[in-house]
Amino acid sequence: MPRLSEVIAALENLWPAEWAESWDAVGTVVGDPDQQVARVLFAVDPVRETVDEAVRLGADLLVTHHPLYLRGTTTVAASTFKGRAVHTLIKNDIALHVAHTNADRADPGVSDALAGALDLRVVRPLVPDPGDPDGRRGLGRVCELDHPVTVREFAARAAARLPATAQGIRVAGDPEALVRTVAVSGGSGDSLFDDVRAAGVDAFLTADLRHHPAAEFMADRAHSPLALLDAAHWATEWPWCELAAAQLDEISDRHGWDLRVHVSKTVTDPWTAHAASITTDSLGAPN
Repeated sequence: MPRLSEVIAALENLWPAEWAESWDAVGTVVGDPDQQVARVLFAVDPVRETVDEAVRLGADLLVTHHPLYLRGTTTVAASTFKGRAVHTLIKNDIALHVAHTNADRADPGVSDALAGALDLRVVRPLVPDPGDPDGRRGLGRVCELDHPVTVREFAARAAARLPATAQGIRVAGDPEALVRTVAVSGGSGDSLFDDVRAAGVDAFLTADLRHHPAAEFMADRAHSPLALLDAAHWATEWPWCELAAAQLDEISDRHGWDLRVHVSKTVTDPWTAHAASITTDSLGAPN
């Protein structure tokens, strides 16, 4: 069995910390570099549900996309939910490693996995990383479909192929407009609107679209009449877990580590229910 330090070195080769945004908190959070690793669990969120799953599974390493402590802390007291996670991990000899925006920028990365789940062909990064001379790394991806579909059909595809959540897929734009090219970005994507408009795509699928940025973007449709598709944050990033697990599996086989690599299917999206509005022939606010 490999030591934790060896496995972490392999993960950092996939997603170097220097690729992360300056505000991000990536890397190993807890773990003894000399401990042996036989079983690894990948998940989006380092929350109680996934930590408890790692304990039940007998995992030695939990790898998550989201950081446990993004903005720092002054305590790991078990009276806080994050402190409880730290205590549980340490008591059960489970290491925690985070790959966040460094995995977003990677090739392949989070948005490649999202594109793959939607059966899209990746053409290029939406926001290329200037440090990559090959032009393959960066945020988001510009993609093509095998054949044009309507916005309504593409939304249905996303709803069927991404993990099910209470939110589903929200759409802004003409449901019958044709989609040939799509920009995708796993996680929160409304900071990329200028890049999406410049890409000249027919639709943009991402998550966490806020009212004002989305409304202003759609108001400028005369210059860029594309559709917005808003999925749940967790659902757009979960496909990366399967991609990352496959990458570690390949590394394990190459080194003869015989790791057992798992992907959490626990839904950690915070929204648990959805009540659809009752539509009538006359939509609008009540009188």
